Amino acid sequence: MFGTVFNVLMIILGSCIGSVFKKGIKNEYQEILMNSMGLAAIALGINSIVQHMPSSKYPVLFIVSLALGALIGQRFNLELKFSKIVSRFSKGNLAEGLSTAILLFCIGSLSILGPVEAALNGNLTYLFANGMLDFITSIVLASTFGIGIAFSALVLFCWQGSIYLIATLIENSLNTDLMNEISIIGGILILCSGLSILGIKKFKTLNLLPALAVPPLMFLILFVFNL
Repeated sequence: MFGTVFNVLMIILGSCIGSVFKKGIKNEYQEILMNSMGLAAIALGINSIVQHMPSSKYPVLFIVSLALGALIGQRFNLELKFSKIVSRFSKGNLAEGLSTAILLFCIGSLSILGPVEAALNGNLTYLFANGMLDFITSIVLASTFGIGIAFSALVLFCWQGSIYLIATLIENSLNTDLMNEISIIGGILILCSGLSILGIKKFKTLNLLPALAVPPLMFLILFVFNL
């Protein structure tokens, strides 16, 4: 878990540095920074989709996952509940920034492969590399949305910690096919987040988040019934 702790500390440190920059940045510069983050999120989302879609062995799974995830997320209205919680601490657009940060930090090859490599092979290289990338990203995000971006570190800890524990318990069932499907869905969610930041189309991205749970559930069913 040392690699995950390092990753978390890098996000917190980057958020603190970025929040200091925010205090001295004029509104027009904050706006252009937000535009740049929106474009970056779109680019990362498209890259993830294009990179993993050709390797998918279940080409319809991401569609089913998004549909089921959207229904579940809308039923519980995760976006609204999240916004209400965040609004207690901030009156700005922190909720949008946090949802973007959570997706960027958690849904990526390094963030998924890192805990798996650490659990199975004791290799922390991916997590250290991811920590440095998240450090830079958190500086930019915090300079746009504020110190509240640091709260995404807690989500990252739970996310990577869960992957680490699962990889330790069922190391033989974790495979690249599952990570492929998660990366495709994650790329779509990051793309949605980027479009929302740019104001092109407002998506309730958090309401789509349960879609990420569908592929692991399907692979678990396949494993249990040996299909």
